[in-house]
Amino acid sequence: MTKRILVWDAPTRAFHWLQALAFLGAYLTSDSEKYRDIHIALGYIMLGLIVFRLLWGFVGTRYARFSSFLFTPSVIFGYLGTLIRRKSAHFLGHNPAGSVSVWLLLSLGLLLGVSGVLALQDDASDAVIELHDMTTDIMLVVIGLHILGVIVSSVMHRENLVRAMVVGTKPSDTGEGIRKTYNGLALVMLVIVFAFGFVYLR
Repeated sequence: MTKRILVWDAPTRAFHWLQALAFLGAYLTSDSEKYRDIHIALGYIMLGLIVFRLLWGFVGTRYARFSSFLFTPSVIFGYLGTLIRRKSAHFLGHNPAGSVSVWLLLSLGLLLGVSGVLALQDDASDAVIELHDMTTDIMLVVIGLHILGVIVSSVMHRENLVRAMVVGTKPSDTGEGIRKTYNGLALVMLVIVFAFGFVYLR
């Protein structure tokens, strides 16, 4: 019998949505001198979130760990082939295609944050600034593909992936859910990350 089980813990869900909001806010304020401080603060927040996610990827719950979505290229391409034929397997955590977007978003987000910090230095080179801008453009493309993938997967497997990343549960008949949500840790993460980000505004 299919039932709803807990898949995504609170820190993972908080990271997901806060990263999206931080990037969106930073992008919308990137060309305005008036909102320069807000842009930089959001960049620091995003960088802090990614640092947390990298740590949580090693010590977090089952489906948040990197080991749960570390697929070989052959598995990834094989999954894409089955996706085209509408015969793809269902995954409780990140599927092989989704794992690619996660790795790319984490890598690009880290590069975006580091290049942004370097671009703030008085002796920042044009190459660093260009790298920051180029990374932003690539990030937008990856986000677009990620959203498309979420829509396709939600339709094919008849499950609302957006809802799952909000409430943390997904329908399953295997009973392989996680046991704890770690709400307290998510709150601590929020406090630390936002404090880290707004140090710049002091």
